[in-house]
This record gives sequence, C-alpha cells and structure tokens, in this order.
Amino acid sequence: MVLLTEDSPLTKLVPKRDAEALAKNKGVDTVGELLELVPRRYLLPNELTDLSELRVGDHVLIVAEVAEATTRPMRNRRGKMLNVVLADGSGNQLNLTFFNAYGHVGKLQPGARGFFIGQIGSYGRKLQLTHPDYELIEENDSQGQVEAYRTHWVPVYSTTGKLNEFRMRRVVHSALDRVERLREPLPQEVRESRGLLGRREALELVHRPLLTQVAHAGLHRLKFDEAFVLQTILAQRRKAAEAVMGTPRHPRPGGLLAAFDARLPFELTDGQRGVGELLEKELGRERPMHRLLQGEVGSGKTIVALRAMLAAIDSGGQAALLAPTEVLAAQHHRSITAMLGDLAMGGMLGGSDIGTKVVLLTGSQSTSARRAALLDAASGEAGIVVGTHALIQKHVQFADLALVVVDEQHRFGVEQRDALREKGARPPHVLVMTATPIPRTVAMTVFGDMETATLRELPKGRSPITTHGVDATKPNWVERTWQRVAEEVAKGHQAYVVCPRIGDPDPGSVLSSDTSDEDAHDWEPVDPEDGEDGPAEKELTGVYEMWHQLSRNPALAGTRIGVLHGRLDPETKEDTMRAFAAGEVDVLVATTVIEVGVDVPNATIMVVIDAERFGISQLHQLRGRVGRGSAPGLCLLMSTDPGERAKQRLDTVATTSDGFELARADLFFRREGDVLGARQSGRVNSVRHLRLTRREDEQILAEAREDAFALVDADPELRQHPALAAAVATRLDEEQAAWLERG
Repeated sequence: MVLLTEDSPLTKLVPKRDAEALAKNKGVDTVGELLELVPRRYLLPNELTDLSELRVGDHVLIVAEVAEATTRPMRNRRGKMLNVVLADGSGNQLNLTFFNAYGHVGKLQPGARGFFIGQIGSYGRKLQLTHPDYELIEENDSQGQVEAYRTHWVPVYSTTGKLNEFRMRRVVHSALDRVERLREPLPQEVRESRGLLGRREALELVHRPLLTQVAHAGLHRLKFDEAFVLQTILAQRRKAAEAVMGTPRHPRPGGLLAAFDARLPFELTDGQRGVGELLEKELGRERPMHRLLQGEVGSGKTIVALRAMLAAIDSGGQAALLAPTEVLAAQHHRSITAMLGDLAMGGMLGGSDIGTKVVLLTGSQSTSARRAALLDAASGEAGIVVGTHALIQKHVQFADLALVVVDEQHRFGVEQRDALREKGARPPHVLVMTATPIPRTVAMTVFGDMETATLRELPKGRSPITTHGVDATKPNWVERTWQRVAEEVAKGHQAYVVCPRIGDPDPGSVLSSDTSDEDAHDWEPVDPEDGEDGPAEKELTGVYEMWHQLSRNPALAGTRIGVLHGRLDPETKEDTMRAFAAGEVDVLVATTVIEVGVDVPNATIMVVIDAERFGISQLHQLRGRVGRGSAPGLCLLMSTDPGERAKQRLDTVATTSDGFELARADLFFRREGDVLGARQSGRVNSVRHLRLTRREDEQILAEAREDAFALVDADPELRQHPALAAAVATRLDEEQAAWLERG
C-alpha cells in the first residue's frame, strides 16, 4: 500500500474523473481536504429503517431486510426481471425492481440484510426503487467490512458524480488508512486547556465511530481547528495593521465639528455620542483606525460618519465617502450639504469663514463638473469628496486624505476599497459602515481583524413600521393594496413601489431610457437551497411594466407616479429624487437603488413586488425607507406562490423588526458563504464545519479567538508553530491571501 500525505492530490487515491467531480462540487483537491468531508449522518447497521417515512422523490440510503425475491421472464426482450420486497420488521414494505436479474438473484435472498441506495419512485401505487445500489451486511468480502458492520456506526456522506455513498465511504476510509502522518495544527497547551482530542483520534472518531462511541467529540475538534486557523489568520492581519503608522487627526477647538454640533436641530442618541467619542479617540492615534460601524436601519450612522469626517478636516486633512450607487452618492452629497449649510460653502459667496467644500464625483458627470470636482479634491479645497467607484480611478488625487468612509461595505470588492485607501500620503483612517446588522459569530469570523462599533438605538421621532404579506394570486388582496397606497397619498403622504427588475421601457415613452436594460436586474438574489427557490418560472416584474399598470389603475387616478432605477442618466435620477423629496411625486416606482441612504420622511408606505425574490436583510433595508417621519410606516410584501423557504423568509420579515435577529435568520437561510474571499454565498464554503447560527459554534469561535490572538501576539510569524503555519497556508489560496493582505 502506497502511503500518502495530506497534501497528496486526489488522483493518487481515486480516478481522475472522480477527483475532478470532488474538486468541482466539493472544493476538495487533496487527501487532507477529503478527510475534512464529515458524514451527513450515521446509521446503525443492526437497526432497520422505518419504511413508512419514505416519500416519492426522496434520495435514500436505508437499512432493510429482503422479505421476498421472485423472477419472471421479460415480456418484450430476452432475460429475466427480478422483483424484491424489502421489509422493516413493522409491516412496512418497499419494492425493488431489477430489469436484469443477472448478478442479483443469488445475493438478494429472503433474510438477507443490507444497505440500499436510490431515488424513491412509485408503480401501481406502491413505492419502489429501480436498480438501486446496495451492499449486504453479511456478504463475504476480503476487507473486513462484515466485521466493521458488526462493530461500527455506518457514516453516510454527501455524494458527487459516480461516487455514491458506498464508494465515498470506502474512499475516505482508504485515505485515513494511507495517510502516514497527520499535521497537528493545535499547540499541545491549547488542546490540553480545551480538553480536545488529537487530530488523528478525532478523524477516526468522525469517520469510523464504534457503536459504543458518539462522533460529537471528534467533530468538535475539527470545528475548533477550523475556528483556530481562521482566527489565527485574522490575528496576523490585525498584528500587521498595528505595525502601520498613520497621522493622528485631532479636531480643533472652534472648528468645523464644534460649529456643526452647535447647529444640530436634534439631540444625538446616547449611542451616537458614545460611538462619536470612540471614533474621535481613535482618529487621534498614530495607528490608523480600522473600524466597522454597524447599526439598525435608521440608527443614524450617517451623522456619526459626518462628525468623524469633520474632525479629519479640522486636522487639516480630507475625507472621502465611497457609496455603491450614484443615487446613494447623490443622496449623501445632498444630505451632507443640507446638514452643513454654509459650512459646506467654503470659499463661496455666503459661505462660513471656517467652511469647506463638499463635492460629488461620479462616473457619468458632465466633463466640466467632473473636472471641477477633481481639481477641488487635488487642491484640498474640498474637505469632503463623495463618490462612487469613480473615486478609485488612478487620476483621482487628494491633497491629504485623512479618512476613508465606505458605505455598505459588502457592495465593494477589496481591491476597490484598497485603491481608495492608497490615495493617502500616509495610510488614512478607515471607517466601514453597514446597515445590515451582523451576528456576533460573523463579526468574529469575517471582521475579526476590525474593531466593531454598534448602534442599536433609533433616534427620537422614528415611527414603527408594520409589515404584511400580500398574496398576489388573490385579486381582491392586490386591489386592496393599491387602495391603501391611494389612501396614504390622499393624506398627503408618499409611497415607494419596489420592483426586482428594470424591464423594457415602452418605445416612444417619455420615460424611456436605455432599451438595452431590458434584461437588467437590480435585486439581490437569494441563495437557493437545492433549487427550491431557483429561477422563477414567471418573468419578474419590471419597473416600467409596473408604472404602466399603476398609471391605468382607477384607484390611483390623478396620482403623480415617477420612475427611478440605476440605468437612468444622472440628471434624470437627480431630478426624480429631488421631485420625490419635495413632494412633487406621490408614488415612486423603483428598483433597489432606494435600498439604503434615501431619506424622505413623508414616505409612509412601501409595496415590494415579487418579494419572494429578495433576501431577508434586503427586505429589512428596503422597508427602512418608510416611517422615517412622525407618521407610522407600512410595508406590503407582494408575492406569487413562494416556495416553502421563501415563505419562511417573508414570514420572518413580517413578524420581526429587530435587525440583529433578522441578520441571524438571514445567515440561517443564506449560509456562511466564503468568509475568506469575495464570494458571499455559494456551494463551496471556506467554512466547512462551523455553522455560525449555532450557539455551540459561537462559543467555539470565541474560545478559538482568545487562544489564537494570544498565540499570534507571542509568535506573529508562527515560527514556533510550523504545523499551524502549514494549515494557514493550506487554507489560503493566492486570491484569498491577497484579499486578506489588502482587506
């Protein structure tokens, strides 16, 4: 038997076809990664499966006993058919059909017990398996499998390609036998203090547990390994960041920040004051701030960020605010300018003597506007530069970039954030904002290298938002929805109607923009579970289609209806948002460009069309656009025959208003995704064992974080821990390593 190492390619163990299937579908390329594929469940070989629980369409692995076996000639061709009846000892039966009896007749005799794999079908109102794979427990073999069945639990693995459950088990067990030495990434003192098994012992327990054992302790060790390696990576990253020197930024007495605070027409919440003091303290340090600010929808993150930007300007520097869309960038520019008043008119007629300039830079500005913004940024005339991806272009320069604020960080790639940060003469301070609350486990895993600040308290005056589902297949429900919109408009309020798609403008319509947008989608697709919520059969509703429907709706006769989406030209978008904010548009039919940052206190009702196509966090973000004034908000989620998981998502949003609870629920539905790289969801996760929604795993992460940060503090380069260094190197491919290095 040829011995292998954990780094041996899978082709040393399985045929190339199987290795390619494992690599593509499981993210497994080496023998060591194969050993990390833990079983989905375990079967008792001496316990028959309850056949009454089987359903048509189920892919099953069952333990059953042969009750009958009969053969008969085929009607239309030569040969014999074998019909087998399986029993579970409780009177329940399952039929097996083999259209070629050869090779099976001698094995499948009454009394034979074994494992059977296949997809449940039906014939003559009876459940059946056709040509199933099987493995008999008492069948004589040369590898001691019979004895293993008498003494061990039977692991059931997730399959791929031609590797069914039987072959997967044999391949994994073969790998375990042939790997001579297994790396031990955990230092002995960590294993002892946490009461953890050795790695080989853990893998044996996971893949070959005796009937007298449970696999939990082995899986616990694998989870701790995974958490420890992830936290070691983040600890190294934080250690490296601590070695970088920046420029302290202190607000000056009587400066912009003080003047702004004196003019605030409202009182800051305790949370806003506390976070503001924290940011001011960190801006005054030589080590660049690297802070994540998360908060509930409407918790006032923008004010906190603006005060930090003013402190940076007071110190003689500049601040850049990076927004994901032109609509949001324009909204930020508009709201910041309005809040600052003459403080945003530095060097202009009527401007304050201590004022600065706030400029907007986007990719679709006119040449003259863009040239003026670039000049103001490069000369230092503009203390605040708000923009989209246009900010990160090479020709954009700053006189002294002191603070980078990234809004809705999940919308940007690391390269984009990094390109903006490099525009400072010395590393600038960084404030990353997200309006999607992050569960503690995710924060520890994804943002473990950043300090986190949280705003939970909503400002005074924010009104409650009620959320209801609307069944779009019931005409009277739909009719009542638009009547509610009309009622709000009649009260002098305004409404949003959100669609998942732009759609095709009516040729010749004054609303027509770029007809190439007809297939453009502006929604955040949910992560389907085994195809259950895959692409909808019906075409998703577009903005223009909905505009035409509402324009012809008698309930909305005389209502002023506008359209907004990301593909409109900047001037049209700006005019539309200004008109809506000024109350000149009653109903705004839009894509998710209004998801974050758009603040119109008079908007009280929102209807989300095809709501089943949106994720939990995005629905929560969207409904946060209403109820921002003194009147209560109403959000109606309109859906057509959602699948079971989509219905659960909508029910969760309708019954829960706590953004942090919704974030945990969203994590449950979406799963962890690739926490080390750009992928935010997907089939192949860099987190294999941990489930960030489990309380037990949250505790594992916390313990691993404590141990890993202490170890890296003492040995940043892991020189005394070569096995751990190897595990870190194995976990990070080149792309992920670069991601973390720049992040």
